[in-house]
Amino acid sequence: MNKMKNKPYFLIKFLLLSCLFITGVSSCKKYLDVTPPNVGTLDYAFRNRNEAESYLFGCYNALQSMANVVNDPGFVMSSEIIYPADLGGFTASFQLIRGNSQNISSPILNYWQGANGGTNLFQAIRKCNIMLENIDKPIDLKAPEKARWIAEVKFLKGYYIYFLARMYGPIPLYKTNFDINESSEVMQIRREPVDVVFDYAVQLMDEAIQDLPQQMMNPTDELGRITKLIALSVKAEILATAASPLFNGNPDYAGFKDKEGTVLFSASYDPQKWKLAANACKAAVDEAVLMNKRLYNFIPNAGVGTLSPEVQRLLTLQNAVTEKWDINSELIWALNPVFGYQNLSIPRMYADNAKILYQAAGTFAVPISTTELFYTANGVPIEEDKTWDYNGRFSIQAGDVSHKYYLKEGYSTIKANFNREPRYYASIGFDGAYWFGNGILNQSTMLSVQAKGLGSLAGPLDRPTTNVTAIWPKKLVSYLTVFNGSAFSAEPYRLPRIRLSGLYLLYAECLNEANGPNAEAYEYIDKVRARAGLKGVVESWTNFSNSPGSVGTKEGLRKIIHRERRSELCFEAQAGWDLRRWKEMPEVMSKPMRGWSVMQTTAATFYQPVTQFIPAFTTRDYLWPLSDAVMLNNDKNVQNPLW
Repeated sequence: MNKMKNKPYFLIKFLLLSCLFITGVSSCKKYLDVTPPNVGTLDYAFRNRNEAESYLFGCYNALQSMANVVNDPGFVMSSEIIYPADLGGFTASFQLIRGNSQNISSPILNYWQGANGGTNLFQAIRKCNIMLENIDKPIDLKAPEKARWIAEVKFLKGYYIYFLARMYGPIPLYKTNFDINESSEVMQIRREPVDVVFDYAVQLMDEAIQDLPQQMMNPTDELGRITKLIALSVKAEILATAASPLFNGNPDYAGFKDKEGTVLFSASYDPQKWKLAANACKAAVDEAVLMNKRLYNFIPNAGVGTLSPEVQRLLTLQNAVTEKWDINSELIWALNPVFGYQNLSIPRMYADNAKILYQAAGTFAVPISTTELFYTANGVPIEEDKTWDYNGRFSIQAGDVSHKYYLKEGYSTIKANFNREPRYYASIGFDGAYWFGNGILNQSTMLSVQAKGLGSLAGPLDRPTTNVTAIWPKKLVSYLTVFNGSAFSAEPYRLPRIRLSGLYLLYAECLNEANGPNAEAYEYIDKVRARAGLKGVVESWTNFSNSPGSVGTKEGLRKIIHRERRSELCFEAQAGWDLRRWKEMPEVMSKPMRGWSVMQTTAATFYQPVTQFIPAFTTRDYLWPLSDAVMLNNDKNVQNPLW
């Protein structure tokens, strides 16, 4: 009972509504139906404030379902984590990057119809329309609360439209619902040009921003509901997406038209879009300052011992993601459901973990290519640092005293694990790495990852619990999560959807695209780098990069910002979306997904890269296919290019 009392009221109502909706309980199904059978049903759903509030929370259902990252293209198509095809469960979404599973008969992650891991977002949009069309019916609903609810629903509708546009490009816009007596011909509407779609999503955000609260008056009950800052940040993201190469003058879609000859993608690049996005980012940043948002610094649990500055920084970087959402100063937006895959992200570190082996399989495998995204300790890419031995990075080296907070002293590992930036050690769990937490909150007795072969603690025991690369996404595990011989106990957290560091880097990206390198762009990059323990971007490139001039060019700074976002936001379901809008997926997917020789027991044999598979991504994969059924049911639909 105490646990229930501590959950936000909004979350409790969402969970109850979700359960009732899924099980089809007749007492509530009538007013949760997206297309109610008659006017009487709608009158019941909006007969008073309480019933209308239930319908409002029902409009959030589709949004909350997006918290499951294995159904998020931004997570499963980032190539940051791979998941073996033979383990079953949710493997279909992870196999999309292999290039041989997506299809038009039954698309994977079908958000158009709500199938194969996708949520039906057109149904969610229709639900929002019903709310907006009936919000005046409850006579006991006060004007200020009504205005807020309308704003929330407009945000939700705009976000669902934006999510669909990222996946499908041009989509039909259902600005209002059809009368139930309309003919099927009238109900068949065409896909709108992608610029029209983005403009409408932005319009809904602008309308919502006016009446959304700046902050929650009762955070205990209202966490998870939309605020002005969330809407401003999402608006900035929409405009940045619309300005990006996938949607802004993309020559690949120059001839993409509907059946009436309307061009669905503009072939002309519009630089003004980046200026609009930069302005929107600045508005969101200003609101964040007003709301006292700041980059997170570690808040130790009562049981944590004295920490060195090095370990404290690692916990700052890790906990910027896993901290409780009500005390995380950096968090702008997260969804109510907690992250559900810490058990797949943690290695075995206790001798008796085998007793409860299947409670935490640890099978989210990080490929070597992901580890190589992170900078050297000098704050530049490992392949650019003129003082770092890139060609010798796989040679064997023992942990030393200068890395005593990161690596087990005397343990045989490789040079690639030395002299790396703090985000590397905070994000990646690798053979020989220390792991603060997991039941040990004293840095002098930290556990370490031992992953070489069958006899090691984290090594392979059987196929369902083998990490195929022997590298783990440490960043996704709270330091308070425990996996020992007695039990696996996950400390719950909500994975950020937007956090301040990501907003800073998005602003820097837009500034550079709009105006080229400038002091303000450097400033916001450097805010993020400073928290990570790195010098400013200009200083670092000038002193350590073998391409020092790149930081002063638009193209060079673009490359730096893109990599900075991929490092800072690694494993946070962002890269899969960023790489798409940047049109950089083929480049990234051309690299083999490699890990270590996990069955080998010596350093010399273990540290031999093994290719798991080579991803495949072509131009057609940038946009999701419409299913055969969608094409058949609407004569006005046109299929996305090359499908």
